[in-house]
Amino acid sequence: MKMTYIKLSIATALLLGIYSCKKGEDTASDYEMSTSADSAAVSEDISSVATMKVKDKQFIKTANVNMEVKDVYEATTSLEKSVQDLGGFVTHSNLQSNVFSEETFNTSNEEAMLVKKYQTENTIQVRIPTEKLGEFLTLINSKKLFLNSRVINAEDVTANIKYAELEGKRIKKTGENITQLKTNKEKVNMSDENMSEENQQQLANMDVADNLKYSTVDIYIKEPKLRIAEIAVTNTKNIDNKYKFNFLYDVKNAFVEGFYLIQRILVGLVTVWPIVLIVVIGFYFYRKNKSNNRIQQTKEQNSAS
Repeated sequence: MKMTYIKLSIATALLLGIYSCKKGEDTASDYEMSTSADSAAVSEDISSVATMKVKDKQFIKTANVNMEVKDVYEATTSLEKSVQDLGGFVTHSNLQSNVFSEETFNTSNEEAMLVKKYQTENTIQVRIPTEKLGEFLTLINSKKLFLNSRVINAEDVTANIKYAELEGKRIKKTGENITQLKTNKEKVNMSDENMSEENQQQLANMDVADNLKYSTVDIYIKEPKLRIAEIAVTNTKNIDNKYKFNFLYDVKNAFVEGFYLIQRILVGLVTVWPIVLIVVIGFYFYRKNKSNNRIQQTKEQNSAS
């Protein structure tokens, strides 16, 4: 009986051990599933276009984001720092405040308050390592109050790259054929044209390689409502009124200006003296001729009487 009890105890312990191990495995499996679910939740925040990889395909990826943020300046500095941390660089950033109204309110004889209603916006263009594009778009998304639009493009350039390789081989073969020709003016021209075509092809290849390595992201951010800026300024209206009119000073200036005006008129007459002389002579002969005509008419009237 005692042996039977011992056997039952050992069997029970074994069953409990197996159950505990099984439970532990189930708990570990649940943890792994939870971790996978969390990873899936993070990956859902990243656009599949931004992170897409297809075997034997190469894509040039670009993105355009238009959104509203709480503070444009803070969002700009944060995004630019994120770009640097991800190994990218900023190619354009145009932050500006659009003033919708501006009015000055006098608060005392010396002071006034300039009140501006404005809205801040910024247009940014950045280049991000393509493998970090999804991560960067997630960072942008965390800054938004409202997303107006987000466009992500993935252009398949696999065929273009293959065509560029074939063109490179053709250009190289053409160059080899040109070298076998007899040297003359035509050969020199052909060699120059082939070299120019080769340079253009190399430049195009470099451009494609750069666009494959770095994705271009255009970002437009603005604040949803107008802001108000209150700036302490001087009460210029009171200052203007203070010095606007001084009777004695203005009378003295008017007298001096009148004296200078007479001088300028006299100098002007001296400058045009030939014209004045001609006018005076002309007027003299005109009066003399008119006087003679009057005397003649008087004589004729007396003779007729």
